[in-house]
Amino acid sequence: MEVILKEDVPQLGHRGDVVRVAEGYGRNYLLPRKLAVQATSANKAVIEQMKQSAIRRSAVEKADSEGLAKQLESVSLSFQRKTGEKDHLFGSVTSADIAEALEQKGFNIDRRKIQLQEPLKSLGEFDVPVRLHRDVTSRVKVKIERENAEEA
Repeated sequence: MEVILKEDVPQLGHRGDVVRVAEGYGRNYLLPRKLAVQATSANKAVIEQMKQSAIRRSAVEKADSEGLAKQLESVSLSFQRKTGEKDHLFGSVTSADIAEALEQKGFNIDRRKIQLQEPLKSLGEFDVPVRLHRDVTSRVKVKIERENAEEA
């Protein structure tokens, strides 16, 4: 089955692409969620208009993301956590924690855009990538310290 993607679908394609998918995947997942439309000649003509507007929209989103990336480069977040032996954290610092700390500093960033492979579980400084746009990735400095540094 050939479909035209209306939105970016991870590991499948970007908005406006004509892709070949399995019948069930297209009929049961992509079409009901309005992520794609069936590739007919009429829809192919409409998709050309969608591509043009998508290009304009993407350029605006990219420009906004680049401005936000420059602001995020100077941001440094600090977390205090309890530690056990060998400076291993009892808990961890997750992407949700980082998103919440960024929100307190005035940046409204979805936690799914924070590219943390696994939660941070040790003391130190880390550069955490934040993917703001398909082509724009920024880095935020995250520092994890002991909760009671004066006692150690």
